[in-house]
Amino acid sequence: MLSIIKRYIPFLQDYKLKYIFILIGIVLSVIATAGTAYIMKPMMDDMFINKDEKMIYIIPVSLVILYIIKSVGRYIQSVYMAYIGTHIISRLRELLLEKVIKLDMEFLYINRSGELISRITNDVNRVQMFVSNLLPELIKESLSVVSLIGYVIYLNYKLAFIALIVVPIVLYPLYAVAKKLKKYSHRSQEKSADIISKLSEIFNNVEIIKSYSTETDEVKKFDKENWKFFKINMKSVYVGELVSPFLEIFGAFALGVIIYVGGSEVYEGKMSVGEFMAFLTAVGLVFKPFRNLGQIYSKIQDAIAASERIFDIVDRESKIKDGNIDLDEEIKTIEFRDIVLEYEGKNLLDGVSFSVEKGEFVGLIGDSGGGKSTVLQLLLRYYEPKSGEILINNKNIKNFTLKSLTQHISYVTQNIYILNDTILANVAYGDENPDEERVIEALKKANIYDFVKTLKDGIYTILDEKGSNLSGGQRQRISLARAIYKGADLLLLDEATSALDNESETKVQKSLEELYHDKIIIAIAHRLSTLKNASKIVELRKGKVKNIGSYKEVVKNNL
Repeated sequence: MLSIIKRYIPFLQDYKLKYIFILIGIVLSVIATAGTAYIMKPMMDDMFINKDEKMIYIIPVSLVILYIIKSVGRYIQSVYMAYIGTHIISRLRELLLEKVIKLDMEFLYINRSGELISRITNDVNRVQMFVSNLLPELIKESLSVVSLIGYVIYLNYKLAFIALIVVPIVLYPLYAVAKKLKKYSHRSQEKSADIISKLSEIFNNVEIIKSYSTETDEVKKFDKENWKFFKINMKSVYVGELVSPFLEIFGAFALGVIIYVGGSEVYEGKMSVGEFMAFLTAVGLVFKPFRNLGQIYSKIQDAIAASERIFDIVDRESKIKDGNIDLDEEIKTIEFRDIVLEYEGKNLLDGVSFSVEKGEFVGLIGDSGGGKSTVLQLLLRYYEPKSGEILINNKNIKNFTLKSLTQHISYVTQNIYILNDTILANVAYGDENPDEERVIEALKKANIYDFVKTLKDGIYTILDEKGSNLSGGQRQRISLARAIYKGADLLLLDEATSALDNESETKVQKSLEELYHDKIIIAIAHRLSTLKNASKIVELRKGKVKNIGSYKEVVKNNL
């Protein structure tokens, strides 16, 4: 627990003034709690036994004042801790997303999106409970226990010893319970991630589910995970709820012994009734925060498990190391030199070598899984080759900063990414101040502006999630318009016109050739006819370069 708290210290240091107010609130609350025990002595001895009439007014007024102080203290503490907790959690979400999104693509591909979403949402929410509620309660109850124990010892150290001997007896069972709860919390959070992943999978594949009428099957699969989650949570409840009755039983046992021993001392005249009542009240007040501490400690295990999952991500280092040189000139040459890329013990690329120059349109063809998309992704540094090097302008690509490198590259993938935003925002993605005229020009070159003009709001039309209010070809052309708007030196096309009809494909290709006649295009296509105008074609088979040549030469070699 202490090691996890240390991880939050850099966050907590920014709230020093607010913590001073919180400490004031805690001190006021603790003083009022201790005062409640102290007031029992004059109430019993002076008010009831000695019948001092002044005490009829003093005791009630004092009691009201104590509870006002306690309430003010609690309010100050609650408000400022809620602010700190919510603020820290907002920062933690930002940090976690920034960390996840900057990790290498291999990590992002291996880990399910639901798992990562769960860490940023569910796990962080569990930490919020710790920072906003449990941590201040832990401090307050600890101070209450210490101050009340001090007062109990001051009143009667012999009775105090009897009362407090129960403390070490209950610590070991609490520790054992906490270990169990932490284990269940880890499993609960993992199962929560499974549920989110399953839901994500269902909603992302709802069309295929509908077309195969497998709704019932998918619900059954979800139910299976859902009820596993229920069982794990109930195990946590069964174990966690043992803490309170366990402490109550031992508390009652200690209280019974105190009443017997204390009552004997009152009979023998060694203690006054007021002193005994003050002692009994203080002991009762000690057991309440002590019991609360046991419950808090149990609940903290959930936050510790969540924190471990969060910091597991925060502490990860990306396999792709950023370079230290900005690519501040136009890309004129690209060269792949004997590139070998390994994944899970298998070579995805095996000795790939070819070069591209400014003004060239290079096509990539080959069998499925032959490494075509991987070649494009290496230029974006999604992966690190096992051996060989990629040179841009005769400099190793590893030397360039990732940000400056990607600013020179436009990439259109097989998976079309459409944002739930305007057509303008989709085309001008990444530009904080979109240029309407450039957006319209990009839409024209992508052969989709005629369609956009028919929409009521034109380029300000909101596109649905994943572009569900567009056809496949329209989504593809929006994606192409985005690449054209960026106007990068290097255009990477991964089956970028596969959803277009022949007429649209011809128009788009003509626009791209005009636009990139003095730049570089590298395009993947399954239809060889798509690459008729390519400067050269690189044929990849099982991760190796089988053939490099013109369109006619490649066609001839594949006859």
